[in-house]
Amino acid sequence: MKQMKWILPGLLWLACCCFASAQTGQPDSRLSDEQTAMTTTQPHAGDFAGTLSAQQERRALQILLKSLERRVVSAAEAMPADKYGFAPTDGEFKGVRTFGQQLKHLAATNQILAAAALGEAPPADAGDEVGPETVRTKAEILDYLNDSFAHLGKAVDAIGDTRVPVKSSPISPLPVTSTTRLALTVEALVHDFDHYGQMVEYLRMNGVVPPASRP
Repeated sequence: MKQMKWILPGLLWLACCCFASAQTGQPDSRLSDEQTAMTTTQPHAGDFAGTLSAQQERRALQILLKSLERRVVSAAEAMPADKYGFAPTDGEFKGVRTFGQQLKHLAATNQILAAAALGEAPPADAGDEVGPETVRTKAEILDYLNDSFAHLGKAVDAIGDTRVPVKSSPISPLPVTSTTRLALTVEALVHDFDHYGQMVEYLRMNGVVPPASRP
């Protein structure tokens, strides 16, 4: 039970490594920096004093966030602008989001969960996880995406800061009594990984190899 608080971030990190290597069949060399950082910051089993410190939790999430941000943003940049309106039509894909809509949804959710983690009101332009209607072009969507990761980064940086309030979010399955800053930021990462997987499929359907999967 002493290491329970480390398990969820650890599982996310493992999922990140496995997903990247699964795309190529070989280990992803781009993970080396994050792995090195994790090795130097992760405490040994004998170093635990009952529970992990907020600093250790914060550092783990910072590493995961940066790794995920690079994958999502690089994939978004790799898709040609004229393919941002692409959505699969063959098979069971009726009504799915376009590539651009996927990104706006991912970014809007980042913004909403980050706001809750920082005790802020939900951004008015995030809508119902759809994102601003005025954000339409590739450049505009990339700006909105980058801003969302910056906002989420602030929420991660605030882990352990008791001066910053936390709010529950209507888009989160977490009950009010279980809503914490750590939980909300982890939820955002899990959601982003889900949509990154969909982005990879969209890229490959258009003959684009995701940057994280390239040699």
